[in-house]
Amino acid sequence: MQVKQIMSKKPEYLDASATIREAVMRMQEHNRGFTPIGEREKLVGVVTDRDIALRGVADGKTPDDPVSSVMSSNVLYCYQDDSVKDVLQNMHDQSVQRLAVLNNPDNKEFVGVVAISDIAEHCTDDDLARRIIHCCRHYH
Repeated sequence: MQVKQIMSKKPEYLDASATIREAVMRMQEHNRGFTPIGEREKLVGVVTDRDIALRGVADGKTPDDPVSSVMSSNVLYCYQDDSVKDVLQNMHDQSVQRLAVLNNPDNKEFVGVVAISDIAEHCTDDDLARRIIHCCRHYH
């Protein structure tokens, strides 16, 4: 199975000048713990609910501080044609629950997001199920 078969299609960017409050509202609105951050339609970072807790609240940031102050600018990604098993291993190795999805190595256009929950939702074989459990162990 390839990532493009299970990924969430490209969510809207939140501008890098937006506030932490706006990022939280976007996550709430779309019921997800991740939002891409962009400048001029180019992916420049991502912010997760964990980033907001660890780099925002714990560091004394206010809801009106820019989201760029808590975002991760080192975006971890995979390609839409990658195998789901390989991507799951990458998630485990990087200790992340989701990755940005790019179309191909040549132009690296942001096309979506894949999360462990997407993989679990489409899991049809025992080997993949074991890999999901192994990947999620350190979160619980």
